[in-house]
Amino acid sequence: MAARTVTVSSSGACLPSLPCPLASTKSDSFPSLRCYSSILGYFPLQLQRRSTVPARKFVIRAARTESKRVSLGFRAPHFELQEPLTLKTWKLDEFESYPALLKGLAVVAISSNSAATHPQDGPEFMAEEAKLFNYPFPYLYDESQDVAKDFGAVCTPDFFLFKKDGRRPFELVYHGQFDDSRPSNTVRVTGRDLSLAIDRVLSGQPVPSVQKPSVGCSIKWHPERKL
Repeated sequence: MAARTVTVSSSGACLPSLPCPLASTKSDSFPSLRCYSSILGYFPLQLQRRSTVPARKFVIRAARTESKRVSLGFRAPHFELQEPLTLKTWKLDEFESYPALLKGLAVVAISSNSAATHPQDGPEFMAEEAKLFNYPFPYLYDESQDVAKDFGAVCTPDFFLFKKDGRRPFELVYHGQFDDSRPSNTVRVTGRDLSLAIDRVLSGQPVPSVQKPSVGCSIKWHPERKL
């Protein structure tokens, strides 16, 4: 059975079928990565909030956080989350059939940021962004933040690449950075590291176990859920 993959990150998105590896996508199509919690996949986005944002002052404090180590081979935990744009509820089980006959990539994006402390990251604005950028994948909201905890996500973005073989549960093969670009350096955003891992999985090759962790803003936790 051909290798099948699903990406998980705590900023959320699902691409039903990507016909070619991410590496073949031009880097200039990916704006600067925004600070969003990401438990399944990548989340390319830089959005200026529109006039619909409530007229109030937000004080944002986000610590620079490095993705914590999650053991490779980790099995993807079950999730059941709503997509604010369509109000559809998605489950991990719905991706069991990807790909059908050909190799492919399924992507899910999840935002776990607290809307209580950061209302500008709430479902209303998630739906607005998904519609504005015409996301071809589900962008889900982890209101309880339980999914972020289950996956061990701590920073935004935090990338998890899972491989699917036959009836076996999704197995984590890559939990590393998007590329070497950082807000503090001039390295161009290419997605090289994640793309290479995806290429290897889709071609049936092993993914190297030495992986650089993601670095980004910490997930905006509810005060009572903060690590």
